[in-house]
Amino acid sequence: MNEELSYAEMLEIPVETVTVNRREKRRTKKEDLAAQVVDRVNGEAEPEDPAYAESRPIAREAAEDGRARRARRVLWAEFAAVCALCATIFLTNIFMTDSAINTFVRGLWTGEADTADTRTYEDFTLSPVVNEYADVELAVSDTGVLTFTAACSVYAPCAGEVTAVNGDAENGYTVELAHSDLFSTVISGLSNVYFAEGESVLTNVPLAYTDGTHPVRVTFYEEGSLISGVTVEGGTLAWN
Repeated sequence: MNEELSYAEMLEIPVETVTVNRREKRRTKKEDLAAQVVDRVNGEAEPEDPAYAESRPIAREAAEDGRARRARRVLWAEFAAVCALCATIFLTNIFMTDSAINTFVRGLWTGEADTADTRTYEDFTLSPVVNEYADVELAVSDTGVLTFTAACSVYAPCAGEVTAVNGDAENGYTVELAHSDLFSTVISGLSNVYFAEGESVLTNVPLAYTDGTHPVRVTFYEEGSLISGVTVEGGTLAWN
């Protein structure tokens, strides 16, 4: 522009009458391509539409609400199932006391389902009830009752547990032993008993002592019935 004004002054043309027309510089193809690239990059760098930007957290919240509702439904279903089971057990306890479910539940509480010992007397090997070095004469009646009278230690014929101790020193003590849920032994006429109710006994540890004042009687039972099949040979007990 300054060049056009200087040229007008040289020709002595009034400056006010000079009209300056500025010709824009034509862009080259390279410049047009660069401008397009810049415009495209600027367009992609523009902020996302607010409505679209806000839609994503709304969708996540909706999904989380759906999962929470499903979890609540599962919990309610489990609660309803537990209530139904409790109601079933309660009703069967009242109207069907011998039902399978009641038998199973009672077994869980009492331990009978897993700890029942159903061994019979034939599953046990009898041990001597007196020491082999003691001079004791043993006798067995036709009904299977073992008797002897002597001053000696008395042993359990089979390992087990003391279930009862009765009597006194004057009249003699009676000890009841449980070897299984079916098989048991009763020994009476003892002067002293070394074990208390609930304690376990072994065949090689003295159970009691007799001073020979009272005859000692040893009887064997299977489910409360007297077992008669016992023999004695040289102080050794055996089943017939």
